[in-house]
Amino acid sequence: MTSTQVSTHTTGATAVALPHRDPAMSGRSVNRPPVWSLESNGTLTPPLTEKCDRHDRQDGVCCKELKDEDDRTLIDPDVIRDIIIGLSDGLTVPFALTAGLSGLGTSRIVVVGGLAELIAGAISMGIGGFLASQAERDHYRFLQRHTYSRVLRSCIGEMEREVYAVLGPVGVDETTSQAVTNCLRKIDDEPGFASTSAHADEENVSRGMKSDSGLTPFLLKFGEGLEEVPTRRLYISAFTIGMGYLLGGIIPLLPYFFIPRALEALQYSCIITGIVLLIFGAVKARVTGAARNIWGYVWGAVSTMAVGGFAAAAAYGLVIAVERSSI
Repeated sequence: MTSTQVSTHTTGATAVALPHRDPAMSGRSVNRPPVWSLESNGTLTPPLTEKCDRHDRQDGVCCKELKDEDDRTLIDPDVIRDIIIGLSDGLTVPFALTAGLSGLGTSRIVVVGGLAELIAGAISMGIGGFLASQAERDHYRFLQRHTYSRVLRSCIGEMEREVYAVLGPVGVDETTSQAVTNCLRKIDDEPGFASTSAHADEENVSRGMKSDSGLTPFLLKFGEGLEEVPTRRLYISAFTIGMGYLLGGIIPLLPYFFIPRALEALQYSCIITGIVLLIFGAVKARVTGAARNIWGYVWGAVSTMAVGGFAAAAAYGLVIAVERSSI
């Protein structure tokens, strides 16, 4: 009995086994799990995980296998945000500082001042990233407790109105919205209205709260646009921002380690930093999806370099103005 016959005999519905040629099997067919048609046979509904329109497509290709024109894989936006913050500040602030200190004449002063600012800035940026993520997590947990308490003391009608306020604008009708509300409400623990007054104990509320399912996370995620911030995210953010600042800030300092005259080293620092800013801007446009054509890469590169150049010019001009006014 073939795989197709076995599947038909056991389930009572038509399923088609798709043969797959494996070079290592010397031409023998290796059967994949059966793929159901989108239409029901009248007795059984096709399993959601195995429904496919492959049989009705002229090319016989599953939609999952179709490639988009732009199939690049983007990095986690939170990580990208931290990298951009760290590298952008690292490439602009130390560069502006070294450009300003170059007016004092010697590279030694620039190196000492630049390294001091670089280390202090990396630590400060890392701690700032940690505290920012921690504040975001504390804010979410406060709203989580508040929303859970409100869900417990509210009637089903009020919850239906809140869920419909979220689903209605995207095209979900009231009947479907009520069904979603009832499904989510069953997941939440309901100890009874007598013990869920407005003065309910916060510890008891937190104990009965489910962080990943039910009305509370639904209202927070889709109503408020908030999600739980994992603890590891705090440390990843701190490390990413701090290291980004450190790696970005060491680039403008490199010429000052080898060239004694600060003004001469500044010229090489400008060239190196400008090139790095151009590359960084283009890469940023790529990984964030902002660049859709060549002009998107050009704009990302030029705009990033313009920010760094403006900061450096402002710092250098300020030092020169102070130096001339003191003469």
